[in-house]
Amino acid sequence: MEEKKQLIISVGREFGSGGHEIAEELAKRFHLPFYDYHLIGEIAAGKKIDVKTLERFDELPKIPFFSRTVKGYSNSPQENIANMQFEYLKKKAAAGESFVIVGRCSETILKGNPGLISIFVLGDIEAKVDRVTEREHVSRIEAEEMIARHDRKRKTYHNHYCRGKWGDSRNYDISINSSKLGTLGTVDMLEEYIRRRIGK
Repeated sequence: MEEKKQLIISVGREFGSGGHEIAEELAKRFHLPFYDYHLIGEIAAGKKIDVKTLERFDELPKIPFFSRTVKGYSNSPQENIANMQFEYLKKKAAAGESFVIVGRCSETILKGNPGLISIFVLGDIEAKVDRVTEREHVSRIEAEEMIARHDRKRKTYHNHYCRGKWGDSRNYDISINSSKLGTLGTVDMLEEYIRRRIGK
């Protein structure tokens, strides 16, 4: 019986692009565990730490003015939590596990793993604003502000820990604009791409 190949699907995304939903659907289609911000819960349970404490600092860059590192240890909760997640994902990958992971610099920290397929989902601003206004029940101006704020946070977080820049197509196997085909159409296209990759 042929051993099943490891498959790790890493999904980076712009806020409002539908990247999270696309990642969830890919996890269902490939029957894989799905990790996003709930990863914090697993880490907290394993380390017996209050999950609410960790969630406050999830995917946030450290604040340089208030942070310092002494003998390799940082007093920044943001940095410590980020590193906990990175190590957790590296251990899962090293153990040969397959999964889908959203964000967490996964396209960089798991780079070099032969089972990794990295994706970045972007979108047209109008489509993103429409999605956010409907999902969050906010005005168009509020939606635009939310998109700018969340993307700025993700970019700062990513670029703090990674050499490659957030959203730069050269750092991913494939970048796709979800506005062109819609969520399910984008999933269909990505599924075909992934199946071709793992079928090699």
